[in-house]
Amino acid sequence: MEELLTELFDETVTIFFAREAQNILDDVAERNLCGRLAIYLTTKLQEYKLMGYYADPEYNRKQGGKIKTILDSEMNEITIQSDLIVHSRGEIIGMDNLITIEMKKSTRPEAERVADRIRLRAMTQDSYDGVWSNDGVTLPEHVCGYFVGVYMILNLASRSCFFEYYEHGQLVGERVQTF
Repeated sequence: MEELLTELFDETVTIFFAREAQNILDDVAERNLCGRLAIYLTTKLQEYKLMGYYADPEYNRKQGGKIKTILDSEMNEITIQSDLIVHSRGEIIGMDNLITIEMKKSTRPEAERVADRIRLRAMTQDSYDGVWSNDGVTLPEHVCGYFVGVYMILNLASRSCFFEYYEHGQLVGERVQTF
C-alpha cells in the first residue's frame, strides 16, 4: 500500500507544481498551497479508485469530534493539526489514515521543522507500544497508522522542493524536485 500511495502522491505533486508554480513563487501562505494540493489529491484519489477518502487541509478532529492528539517520545499527549491529510474521516476504520503531509518553506525556523518531523514519525507509527491495536474495528485514541508521511520543504530561491518520506515511524526516503 505504501508504494501505491507514494506513487499517487508523487504524480499529484508533479501536477501541483506544473499548475501552481507561480502561486508558490508569489510566496502565498502554506495553508493556501495545502488547499490547492488537496484539490489535486482529490482528483488523483478518484483516478486510483480510492473511494471514500478525503484530502483535508488543517484537519484537527477525530472520532466523536474530539481534537486529534499524538503521543510524543515521552508519552506526553500533544494536540495536532496536520497541514494536509488523506483519510476516510473515520468511515473506513480498517484503513482510515492514508497520507499525512507537512509543508514548510525553507525560510521557516529549524524548530518548526523539528516539530513537523516528530509529528510525521508519530503519525506513521503502527501503534504506541501496544496502547492500542489497529484491529480494523476500533479507531485509536491517538492518531497513528498513516501509511505514508511526507515532508515538503519548499525553496523558492532555487525553485525546488525537498521531500522526506516516512513509513512505520521512520524516515525511509528523500528526494528533490524542481518546479
